[in-house]
Amino acid sequence: MLSSVRLTAGSAIAGLVLAGCSLTPLKTGNAATQVSALPAIIAHRGGTGDAPENTLEAIRLSVEHHADAMWLTVQLSKDGVPVLYRPGDLSALTDSTGPVSAHTAAELARVNAGWTFRRAQTYPYRDHPVGIPTLRDALRAMPAGMPVILDMKALPAGPQTQAVARVLDEENAWRRVSIYSTEAAYQQSFAAYPQARLFESRDATRGRLARVLFNQGCVDAPAEHAMSAFELHRALTVVEQFMLGEGRSDVQATLWTPATVACFRQKPDVRIVAIAVNNADDYRRAACLGIDAVLADSPTKMAAVRGGIALPLQCGRAGTTDGQ
Repeated sequence: MLSSVRLTAGSAIAGLVLAGCSLTPLKTGNAATQVSALPAIIAHRGGTGDAPENTLEAIRLSVEHHADAMWLTVQLSKDGVPVLYRPGDLSALTDSTGPVSAHTAAELARVNAGWTFRRAQTYPYRDHPVGIPTLRDALRAMPAGMPVILDMKALPAGPQTQAVARVLDEENAWRRVSIYSTEAAYQQSFAAYPQARLFESRDATRGRLARVLFNQGCVDAPAEHAMSAFELHRALTVVEQFMLGEGRSDVQATLWTPATVACFRQKPDVRIVAIAVNNADDYRRAACLGIDAVLADSPTKMAAVRGGIALPLQCGRAGTTDGQ
């Protein structure tokens, strides 16, 4: 009886961003490897583990703690200004309510984006409010050379693309910015801007990873100079379809493996970002796989992890450090 398998997700950098040669591990005897460079650390939403996400406070702390790049989430305000906020409703993180698109940029600046941020048993930003910043303010708050990845949220894509492009033009920031989105519409809308540096679509990355992991082979490696980002580990549902129904299994899958990385490295200068790398073991695993950069919630924690690794890092046969 024939069956098919599909994957569904569970709940779940520009040249400068990933500068230099890709971090391919060096082979040693018995197929072991050693690594002489470590992945860059990208501050997820400015460093959501250290301060209220997507705020100037988070950006300030991430710069202070030596993040190499910034990942920021963009939506459009009521008056057409690109601002930094992720959820669909302000009530998720702030002391206000409603979608971002229902408020002007000036109104959003007065919202307390740190309202729900918790440290231990306290809410430190309830007495020290931090507003929702504009993209322009965020770019100006960072060192001029710091790379930035903009994660595009909200639809339709066209108006937000145009507004973001206007800011990048006026701030002369195209060279330091890359565009990412889970919505393929943004890849299409930014294609109108030849200076835009785009991550490939999440669908394309997911499909390649799944085909390799299910032993279908590396049939469609990314084009040269491509940028790909996906979780190192991901909760997935495997759906097996039968003539009379289907079976489902929930699994915690590791997506970046020696085989998947090798597939993505078929063409020159392909950059790989591993999302949700938040502990020492996963950072070392990413390093041994030759991952270019990791997306981390706490740059403070991950910078300490990186600082504690002596080079060259000795790696085992499965893309992990010896002893793991």
